[in-house]
Amino acid sequence: MMKNKGFSLVELMVALAIIGILTMVALPTYQSYVKDSNRASAQADLMALAAAMERHKATTYSYAGAATGGADTGAPSVFQTYSPSSEPIANRRYDLTIDTLAANGMSYRLRATPAAGSVQVGDGDLYYFSDGRKGWDKNTDGVIGANEFCWKC
Repeated sequence: MMKNKGFSLVELMVALAIIGILTMVALPTYQSYVKDSNRASAQADLMALAAAMERHKATTYSYAGAATGGADTGAPSVFQTYSPSSEPIANRRYDLTIDTLAANGMSYRLRATPAAGSVQVGDGDLYYFSDGRKGWDKNTDGVIGANEFCWKC
């Protein structure tokens, strides 16, 4: 008598159900990991932009002129305008801007905004201030609350 080799339909359905459950559990964790790593890359790029701002100030004695655009704000001329800076602009996840530049040219606020169409949309803007403060608009309300002056809130 010959034995049947292979899987029955029930065994196959059970295996598929197990794979589906594992996928449902693992996928959100993976997506969260990707968002966190992209945010960490943007934080590093904001720090690099801040260092470029300091180099600019060391040579010109002011932050003025570190950006291109109206009223000397907008896209940085001293650093790349996107993050991650190690990849082509088509793969950007954040847009970097010099958000605020004091009229006297002695202070600034840098901003990393999630790029349209990236996985970071809805993750909130990241900020870095010339006095060393860091902010993350985690709830995306457009205001940095007292509990949002950190990058790991």
